[in-house]
Amino acid sequence: MIRHTSAQPFARIAAARIVALGSAIVVATAAVASAQGLKLTLEEAVKMAAAKSEAITIARSAETRAAADFTRARSQRLPQLALRGSYDRTLESEYAGVFTDGGASCSPLTVDSSQSMERRLAELERAAGCGAIGRALNFSDVPFGQENAYRFYFSFSQSIYAGGRISAQEAQAQNSRRAAEINTATSHAALALDVTKAFFDALLSDRLVAIAELAHAQASAAYDQARQSVAAGRQPEFEQLRAEVTRDNQRPLVIRRKAERDVAYLRLRQLLEVAPGTQLELEADLMLDQLPEPLAPDALPGLTASALDTERAHIRQAELTLQARESALSMARGERLPTLNVNSLYGKVGYPTAGMWPQGGDFRTNWTVGATLDVPLFTGRRVAANVRGAQADVDEAEARVKQARELAELEAATARENLSAAEAVWQASAATIQQARRAYEIAELRYREGISTQLELSDARLALQLAEANRALAARDLQVSRAHLTLLPLLPVGSR
Repeated sequence: MIRHTSAQPFARIAAARIVALGSAIVVATAAVASAQGLKLTLEEAVKMAAAKSEAITIARSAETRAAADFTRARSQRLPQLALRGSYDRTLESEYAGVFTDGGASCSPLTVDSSQSMERRLAELERAAGCGAIGRALNFSDVPFGQENAYRFYFSFSQSIYAGGRISAQEAQAQNSRRAAEINTATSHAALALDVTKAFFDALLSDRLVAIAELAHAQASAAYDQARQSVAAGRQPEFEQLRAEVTRDNQRPLVIRRKAERDVAYLRLRQLLEVAPGTQLELEADLMLDQLPEPLAPDALPGLTASALDTERAHIRQAELTLQARESALSMARGERLPTLNVNSLYGKVGYPTAGMWPQGGDFRTNWTVGATLDVPLFTGRRVAANVRGAQADVDEAEARVKQARELAELEAATARENLSAAEAVWQASAATIQQARRAYEIAELRYREGISTQLELSDARLALQLAEANRALAARDLQVSRAHLTLLPLLPVGSR
């Protein structure tokens, strides 16, 4: 016993060390995985973000809730069955002592048919005078005031006519469920567009950092060459100072571009919900002559064909809202009509005659069958007010459908124009970057041969840097515009 007790602290220490070692291994494994990086294509990034998105989880929950509402509305057409049991223990009753002798001072009534009429009347008068008549009767199985009572009921109810309200509720729930499905598709599309923007913003930031670093390296090389020329006496000291200023002016731009890259990757990591230290390697290039096709709506994860079959998501949602409001108007009007239900109640009631628990013969049967007709005659104008309110909702929904169609037409035209402009800019930047690169090569050669100035080389470098940045930005804008136009049927109003 002493040895066992003394070993307990050692066991706890060993267990704690094992847990700490396991935690350290997990942390080290995560650190190695983060250091190795995560390679992603755009499609993989969208799928990863969709698997962890809170917005999509919320949309899925709303879809499940709408499906439950439809099942609840449809259940009103089906029979309603219930089984109920109860037990009652009477502690004190108003019927106590009513059918007992109540302390009578004489024997109970005894009728002997062999006696004469006078003797039988005398016996009856005697029993009535001392309160002994009730003692000859057995009221122990009467339900009044019994100490124990057991009841078991089976109920049935079926709606026959409800004035069209059940059909209207089903239609309203069905429209709500369809709207929830479209909302899920909209959430997927909006997330895909956000990930696309963040993906290409990160690529653009990478490219701008590379351009800034290359420009800084070129300026540093020009400074070294100017310093050597000044030392050899071929150029004045002014050229060296100018080259040094040009090189130093490039350094803040490199720092700024790196900060913008960190922010762009942070945004992408947040959408993907990966660890902050995870290195992302994006498998795409903005400087290609042929850019990849954007992500199509049918490539979005977890969407059904019915959710994708929409002319424009927010138009369809507005139409479904209108249909739901029309169903609510039908329900409001249906309150003026009568309702008819049939019902039945079958029950067993047991009053134990001996002891607490009933026997087979102690149960009695109650069975009723009936119908209920409810005809509204006067409701204080409540039904009329409900109809007016529902009609106002329908009018508002009709106006919103018209408004949604106008906005959809405007957004579609704007998206097409933005895509045309982005394609034109991207195509124009291809020739510009070739010309700028060729001009810088010539300027660098002329400066190296001593037939041009530092200013000419700096202008050529700045033009090349600007052309490369414009090319990368044009490629980013083109990819985002293509994705926006492709996903436009599923996007909410006002998405950019």
